[in-house]
Amino acid sequence: MLHRVTLDAYGLMLSARGNDYIKAIEGSCLDQGNSTAFGHGSRFTVQDAALINGTAIHGEDFDDTFEGTPVHVSSVIIPTMLAIAEREQIDQERFISSMAHGAELICRLALVAPTAVHRQGFHPTAILGAFGASLTASMAYGLNAQQTASALGIVGSMASGIIEYLAEGTWTKRMHPGWAASAGIKSAVMAKAGFKGPRTVFEGTHGLFKGFASDAITPEFKYLESFGEDWVSAGLAFKPYACGTMTQPFVDCAVQASKILNPMDIKEIHAHVGEGTVHRLWEPLKEKRNPSTPYGAKFSVPYCVAIGLLDGKAGLNEFTQEQLSRDDIQAMASKITYSINPKDPYPDEYVGWIDVVDSEGNTHTFKQSCLRGGKQEPMSQHELEAKFTNNLIFSGLDAIDISSAQGNINQLFDSSNNIRECIKALAIIGEKS
Repeated sequence: MLHRVTLDAYGLMLSARGNDYIKAIEGSCLDQGNSTAFGHGSRFTVQDAALINGTAIHGEDFDDTFEGTPVHVSSVIIPTMLAIAEREQIDQERFISSMAHGAELICRLALVAPTAVHRQGFHPTAILGAFGASLTASMAYGLNAQQTASALGIVGSMASGIIEYLAEGTWTKRMHPGWAASAGIKSAVMAKAGFKGPRTVFEGTHGLFKGFASDAITPEFKYLESFGEDWVSAGLAFKPYACGTMTQPFVDCAVQASKILNPMDIKEIHAHVGEGTVHRLWEPLKEKRNPSTPYGAKFSVPYCVAIGLLDGKAGLNEFTQEQLSRDDIQAMASKITYSINPKDPYPDEYVGWIDVVDSEGNTHTFKQSCLRGGKQEPMSQHELEAKFTNNLIFSGLDAIDISSAQGNINQLFDSSNNIRECIKALAIIGEKS
């Protein structure tokens, strides 16, 4: 799984490198350093490199997700590990183990109180991701148990990220994984130097689940107590579409409809949705039908359904300012309404259901029973490699460089290779074109 998420993450890092939000972060960096932001010629401090790389992976909301929560993992763990492994001589066993345990912690923290962090107004990836990054960094740097506990306690005071970006589709969600990665690295370095953090950061009276999670959901710490018994993170889902996790099944429904219905004959569309998705994906309905920004469109089911019906796809090219101004998309989105389905399995499962009424009054029903790319319908290696290739083509790389990039990522997970040399090669490839 780590091999697959690294492949996906590298393609996403480069595909976002020319975007305005990445350029803005790059322009905010006050000091030069010796670390790589992949796809950029400049050198950065280790924390700025992690911030840029994590933001780029997550920036278009095309990265992996953990079903039922949701949290994003690679956009936190990959920039953390690459930033450290570029500087430190780390063998493959530590390289893999550090990432695996960090990823597992993020997912298990999400299971402790599903949806509770979102309900409290925070982005789960921003909050829980900081702890996963801290554990990854602690293991990579070789911290002992006491130092690692301190690092996790320290990062609890660094974790941050509210979800107010939903109001206008602004950029702050994009930076959350990169900020978490940066904080995780700093917390581990501080702990190694002797700084103390609270050991009760998770379960304490003023710990993580008191400060960042709604008390409407009781935490179940059994998921932390059973850490290491199995690997819940092994079931990460890869996205086929460049938009929010919970919009994906609805795009599938729309793409199904696009194959048999003429958009000109569609009179209205009604979606049946989970109650917990309404405040993020449906309201305010006026904004969701006509998103203010391309980023906001990624978290609008009306827009995503409209683009799926009209274009039969929802990749990186479908979420641009030019697309937002299309009259046909706005007209189609204006026809979409919703109602809450009390039997919707959210957050345990992500499903899609739309009823499309044609001009003659006939109703056509389209359903998607799971998150495609997830545990029930996983993305094949061929599909993942096709996504990787398309993202690197989007970034401007040619076939030779794409093949070289994939080869170097493969070598990261081959014990006979030097990890620092592989990362150096990936950095050089990323600077091309």
